[in-house]
Amino acid sequence: MALTDADKEVDHAFTRRDLKGLSFENAFGGATSFLRRRYTKDLTGVDVAVTGVPFDQAVTNRSGTRMGPRAIREASALQPADSPYGWPFNALEEMAIADYGDLAFDYANVPAFPAALTAHVEGILEAGAASVVLGGDHYITFPILKAYAAKYGPMSLLQFDAHTDTWPDDDMDRIDHGTMFYKAIKMGLIDPARSVQVGIRTHVDDRMGMNVIDAREVHERGPVATVEKIKGILGDAPTYLSFDIDGLDPAFAPGTGTPVWGGLTSAQASMMLRDLAGINIKGGDVVEVAPQYDTTGATAIAGAHVATELICLLGWDKHGT
Repeated sequence: MALTDADKEVDHAFTRRDLKGLSFENAFGGATSFLRRRYTKDLTGVDVAVTGVPFDQAVTNRSGTRMGPRAIREASALQPADSPYGWPFNALEEMAIADYGDLAFDYANVPAFPAALTAHVEGILEAGAASVVLGGDHYITFPILKAYAAKYGPMSLLQFDAHTDTWPDDDMDRIDHGTMFYKAIKMGLIDPARSVQVGIRTHVDDRMGMNVIDAREVHERGPVATVEKIKGILGDAPTYLSFDIDGLDPAFAPGTGTPVWGGLTSAQASMMLRDLAGINIKGGDVVEVAPQYDTTGATAIAGAHVATELICLLGWDKHGT
């Protein structure tokens, strides 16, 4: 990179004209959109819309994931000058990616939040783009799945997590980040037989028919064999990928609300996400980043990498590999 590249590029979040291409803006300066993509509400020609959902009023333990989208965007400033590592194509140059900003909602009117988020994602899908959502607590996946299921039918869910989030709760209006997949299965948003939960290491009495690959199995089987098993379950079904950052061990992601020991390593996660290329992914999210519990910033950095891998997975079919 020539020194003049950084000299000429500043505040790409507002000044860049093209939705494609690398950015050589100084990582430590400038306005931080995700991967220095342009902030815009115009989704014409957009392949992937990255959007933040700063909501954390469904948590059972520590709050703070409302700060996740901002922290992930800031951490992503380390990445936009290079092609994402390990992929045979450069998603940043070949895909039209926009930062769609955050969902606007009334924090004091929690009951109105789910419908607002579903409508927000429906707008992205209607424009022909896929969404990559930065959370926020994990409840947000439930309203998002409503939008995806309305377009694609019951989804296969690929979930990286310490928890299954299928604790029973038949009050469909109750907002809780530990029960929403129970409700999603009951409502027919998820096809459990074609869904996989990876990295689980907490007990639940009823797995609701979901396929579970717990953390120990990943450690013993290894990432490559684990992905082979995942792909065998998903097949070619339309898939939504939700990555709860507490799927990683607290040694790699301490900045989260409900950390559990014995989790995945960042190396295992990166290998699995790259080897998942070819699944029929339609959208995804990374959730539960609570940056204030991590003085190193490692959790937000991991979240930014996960979101970038989601973009690459979405770009696989477009690339034609």
